[in-house]
Amino acid sequence: MTDATPARLWEETVSPDWVDYNGHMNVAYYVLIFDHATDAFLEEIGMNEALRAETGSSVFVAEAHITYDNEVMEGERVYVTSQVLDCDEKRLHLFHAMYNAEDDSLCATNELMILQVNLNTRKVGPFIDHVQSRIRDIYKAHEPLAAPDQKGRVIGIRRKT
Repeated sequence: MTDATPARLWEETVSPDWVDYNGHMNVAYYVLIFDHATDAFLEEIGMNEALRAETGSSVFVAEAHITYDNEVMEGERVYVTSQVLDCDEKRLHLFHAMYNAEDDSLCATNELMILQVNLNTRKVGPFIDHVQSRIRDIYKAHEPLAAPDQKGRVIGIRRKT
């Protein structure tokens, strides 16, 4: 995962019960798939269930932004890539992109600001050393990558003046 490419860590098939009255995947399930991708990323950096149980170290999402770029239909397979945009001792700026596995077309993006939290104190604090080191290694590999076009987008109606 320390290659200079976003990591492909998660793949999933759209379940029939995720489809809404418009005949495509409901917005809630994009979030679910991105959450599964976040969990896969956390496993990759060593923030697994054993670490949470042993140390109380976990993460909370402080902010999230999603773009919906193309419809996803029942039975379609999607994969998610993950890119570390920035990090410090307590925060991780993570970007996911969801693609259709058949044609590699972009379906959606998810930009997250993640905080390390001690579940015993419910306070933000530094990542465990080996996790922080792993995040930094990935960030160094991803740093030369171009920022995704969707990074930092703001919702609003743009009016011509």
